[in-house]
Amino acid sequence: MSILFDSIKIRDMALRNRFVRSATYDGCAERNGHVSQKQFKIYEELARGGVGLIVTGIAYVHSSGQISPVQNSLASDDCIPGFRKLAAAVHHWGAKIAVQLFHGGREVAKVFKPERKQAIAPSSVNDDPHFQSPHRTMAEDEIWEVIQAFGDASRRAKEAGLDAVQVHSAHAYLLSQFLSPFTNHRTDQWGGSLENRLRFHREIYRSVRANVGEDYPVLVKIGVQDGFPGGLEFHEGKQAVQRLDQWGFDALEISSGLRGIGYKNTEFRSNIKRLKDEAYFRNWCKEIKREVSVPVMMVGGLRTFELMEELIQNQEADLVSLSRPLIKEPGIINDWRNNDLHRATCISCNKCFEALLKGEALHCVQQKEAESL
Repeated sequence: MSILFDSIKIRDMALRNRFVRSATYDGCAERNGHVSQKQFKIYEELARGGVGLIVTGIAYVHSSGQISPVQNSLASDDCIPGFRKLAAAVHHWGAKIAVQLFHGGREVAKVFKPERKQAIAPSSVNDDPHFQSPHRTMAEDEIWEVIQAFGDASRRAKEAGLDAVQVHSAHAYLLSQFLSPFTNHRTDQWGGSLENRLRFHREIYRSVRANVGEDYPVLVKIGVQDGFPGGLEFHEGKQAVQRLDQWGFDALEISSGLRGIGYKNTEFRSNIKRLKDEAYFRNWCKEIKREVSVPVMMVGGLRTFELMEELIQNQEADLVSLSRPLIKEPGIINDWRNNDLHRATCISCNKCFEALLKGEALHCVQQKEAESL
């Protein structure tokens, strides 16, 4: 049996294999943020399909960070029962489940008009060619309120029986905005030096840990470089990851930070058709893996079983994270376990993402188009 099917532990959470379903927004939550019947079906299919750890799509921890009217919430206790049922459904099929804790920051302005929801950020940046939507600088008390909200949400996750939490610090959202010198122009304790720009992360970690205790797995998805010049550079991103490791985060998923122009400068790189196009965050992961003591998850364009196997054997990562391939083939892990080692059939067209932006529920557009012929 391949090393990919070896069990692995993240703190005390034992996984049946090294395959992670990376957090994937599905646009299927109830309007009150609760887990929907459609989501139960999605997650059961993934668990039944052989994934070791499923990370949920973005769940907002505070109303100011909500980025979609059909997004899951852990901002209030009434969300706990739905997540409890979801955890039980996933556990029935032998998988583990973590919830991704999220705040959209200024990205909220892309969805909600200012009169409905005012977008907040570390700083108000008016000359950003990548972002023109209205947003305002967070006050000190708002920063602490969001920090506490991450802690409260983690308590709810644990109470619901979820196996872990993952703090979202990538992909242009609030924690990425604090970390990047391009979006953080503060001159107080929350900005300036790398240590100050990471203070928000550190206080969130402390808040989460205070709410879940020392034995509960606390993961983080971290953007280590922005998608354009002048933003966060990898040398600082690597230092940031080392700090997260030292503070006590239990696993690190390595990705990109603020988004540049076009898919090629984001986490959504497209047209992954050749082996050399896969694993586009490989060099970052490989370098970081040498510097940290906790498990590292590699995400980004992974499609070929043999390549994933090589990454683990070479100790470039400890786990492999898949998102788009599992939209089309939620059972592909079982296929591989049964020695059907076909390359994932996802063609990385990003039509699934574009459909989500139009308000459609998560689905493989190519598959739907083929079925309609």
